[in-house]
Amino acid sequence: QVQLVESGGGLVQAGDSLRLSCAASGRTFRNYHMGWFRQTPGKERELIAAISWNGITTRYADAIKGRFTISRDNAKNTVYLQMNSLKFEDTAVYYCAGGAVFGLRAVDFGYWGQGTQVTVSL
Repeated sequence: QVQLVESGGGLVQAGDSLRLSCAASGRTFRNYHMGWFRQTPGKERELIAAISWNGITTRYADAIKGRFTISRDNAKNTVYLQMNSLKFEDTAVYYCAGGAVFGLRAVDFGYWGQGTQVTVSL
């Protein structure tokens, strides 16, 4: 079992930056591939970034490519999402997720955090 807790969300203005953190506890964090998803009301949860267990492989959604960076520190059991040049349309609840396979779909991840709200004002 892996427990995930996100932090770092908040209200910012367009163009600002935020860094989300996801702290993991429980089973060995380094064994899991990690992802960040986001969800807005009425829409499905979408993957925005994923990182392999060793940090070597990353994947990004086109909507955030070049603005967001996913990283991890296995010594600290933490995965990060650096978000720069935030846009109004980045407003969503952001979820951290962990999984045993390096997938790009929500079903590929078996462990989820509770989510953190990011609101970007114009």
